Amino acid sequence: MRIPKTWVPLIAKRIEDNLLSQGLVEPKVPKEQLFAEIEKLIMNELMIEDAVNNEVREMLKKYSAEIEKGRLDYRKMFELTKKKIVQERGLIL
Repeated sequence: MRIPKTWVPLIAKRIEDNLLSQGLVEPKVPKEQLFAEIEKLIMNELMIEDAVNNEVREMLKKYSAEIEKGRLDYRKMFELTKKKIVQERGLIL
């Protein structure tokens, strides 16, 4: 599921708070740096999905004539192509 990028700081803060309050990690860096790293990890994961989506769009441009004529369903082709790329690369989205 996609999330708005504006939610990333909120999610990162909640993750940080939970990790620290439950004693799951003992940070060796300041809390601000820990927060920044968590935020960066989340953004990187979101960027992977964005890159896959862009790649699928580029691939489907080859079939634009068929899609426009109604011979192919763009949404279905998009999802099938994305699923194939994700499986081939072993990604988890």
